[in-house]
Amino acid sequence: MRAVLLVSGGMDSLVATALAHREGLELAAMHVNYGQRTWQKELECFRQICVHYGIVDRLEVDAMFLSAIGGSSLTDATIPVGPADLAGTDIPTSYVPFRNANFLSMAVSWSEVIGANRIYIGAVEEDSSGYPDCRKVFYDAFNQVIEHGTRPETRIEIVTPLIAMSKAEIVRRGMELDAPFHFSWSCYKSEGKACGVCDSCARRLRAFASVGMDDPVEYEVRPNYLQ
Repeated sequence: MRAVLLVSGGMDSLVATALAHREGLELAAMHVNYGQRTWQKELECFRQICVHYGIVDRLEVDAMFLSAIGGSSLTDATIPVGPADLAGTDIPTSYVPFRNANFLSMAVSWSEVIGANRIYIGAVEEDSSGYPDCRKVFYDAFNQVIEHGTRPETRIEIVTPLIAMSKAEIVRRGMELDAPFHFSWSCYKSEGKACGVCDSCARRLRAFASVGMDDPVEYEVRPNYLQ
C-alpha cells in the first residue's frame, strides 16, 4: 500500500505522518508553498520530517496563485494576523479560501501518477480554528469527487486520522509515537521564534500544557492558555 502524505510542517501533519509510518506504508510526501508568511520555516520542517522518517519520494509544489488571490492574513501582508481567540466561532482571517481543496487536487493528481492508494492529511475538526475545509463532511465529499473524477480503475482514499481528535490528544498521540515535535512549526507570524500569541501558537501551547509537557519549539512569549 502506497500513501501520499500532505506535510505542511505543522504539528498535525507531523503526527499524521507518524501514524502512516507506523502502518508500514510506502510513503511519499508533498509540501505546498503558497506564499504564506512562514513558508521558509515550514519548508525546512517538511524536509526535516522527511529525513527523520526516511521519506525519499517527495514533491515540493509552488502554488503562489493562492497568494495572488489573497483574502487571508497568511498570504496578504495588508491583513494583520489577529491575536488568539480560542473561544471564537467566526471563521478567522487566517482562513485561506478553499486552500485544502487545492492541496488535495494536487495530491490526487500525483497519487494517480505514482499509484498511491491513500492520501493522508492532518485535518482537525473539533479543535481547529473553525476552517470550513477542516470538517469531516468536506473530506467525505472530496472522496466522492475523486471517485467520479479519476480513471475507473483508480482507487484513492483521503485519510484523516486526526479529524475527531483534540489538539491535546494529538500531542499525546505524537508522544506515544515518538514524533519529532521539534521539527514542526505552527506559528502564523514568525519564522525565528514562534510568536506565542497567534491562534495557532495558542492552540499548540494549550495542548502541550494540558498534557503536562513542554513544547520543544522556541517562543517569544509563552502565555498560559489553560487559565
